[in-house]
Amino acid sequence: MRQSPVAGAGLALALLSAVTFATSGTFARSLINAGWSAESVVIARVGLAALVLAAPALLVMRGQWPVLRRNLASIGVFGLLGVAVAQVCFFNAVRYLPVGVALLLEYLGIILVVGWTWLVQGQRPRRLTVAGSVAALAGLFFVLDMAGAGRLDPIGVLWGLGAAVGLAGYFVLAGRVDSALPSVVMASGGMAVGAAVLLALGLVGALPLRASFGAVQFGGQETSWLVPIAGLVLVAAVIAYLAGIAATRVLGARLASFVGLTEVMFAVLIAWLVLGELPTVVQLFGGALIVAGVALVRIDELRAPALPEQPKAAEPALT
Repeated sequence: MRQSPVAGAGLALALLSAVTFATSGTFARSLINAGWSAESVVIARVGLAALVLAAPALLVMRGQWPVLRRNLASIGVFGLLGVAVAQVCFFNAVRYLPVGVALLLEYLGIILVVGWTWLVQGQRPRRLTVAGSVAALAGLFFVLDMAGAGRLDPIGVLWGLGAAVGLAGYFVLAGRVDSALPSVVMASGGMAVGAAVLLALGLVGALPLRASFGAVQFGGQETSWLVPIAGLVLVAAVIAYLAGIAATRVLGARLASFVGLTEVMFAVLIAWLVLGELPTVVQLFGGALIVAGVALVRIDELRAPALPEQPKAAEPALT
């Protein structure tokens, strides 16, 4: 059957969202290597992106303020777990691990969602989901490569698994969004909450806030710190979120999130081209197992009886 122009546009938007989200680790690495703390990177990224998205968020909320008020608690929890925890853990993982490996660990959060829905909601996974989960866990064993030349820093691994917990929270919370709340409002509000909480904790000394405003190394070249900041805010946040939201509207949340799995592939490719990072052969094999396992879980979701689609806050991962 010939693909409709609308579906083709939706697929293109989903791929654009995946590519732009995949740049976040590479942009962040240049700042972290220049002395920025991961928390400062997250505050800059999501705080400035929230400001940019505030205008369209306010535009779509005209006349719908009661919807916003009844969803304030959901936006707050989403900002804390789905934004702050997920991104702080991911960017801290990038301090110790290759960008692609850190993202692979974070994507295990989709498998954690399977366990959550089983243990808490009583939704026993079907065979394909079980097979995907087993494949992903086997892939984790190879990615860790405990005895090989690509052995990973355990601190980075723990941060990566923390990012997986944050990502799991993102998907669980996004799945409970009030259908009347526009996705751009959920995204902008969640990022504003995440940035505000991290900034407050940093100001009282609970989190490290470090930033330098000199030249940084990016792609083997010396450049202004504004270049990776602009990339994180405009490319890896604003464009990524808006493209993801638009793709979800066209394709539906399930299919858009499935296409979003290509973020892992793009992240490895970008880190290789820009930073010269490439996982070992064993880790690449493990990564392929993780992606295949997550893909099986997503395929099983696509085969399940469709539920009424709800607008969600940018289905691709918040990395």
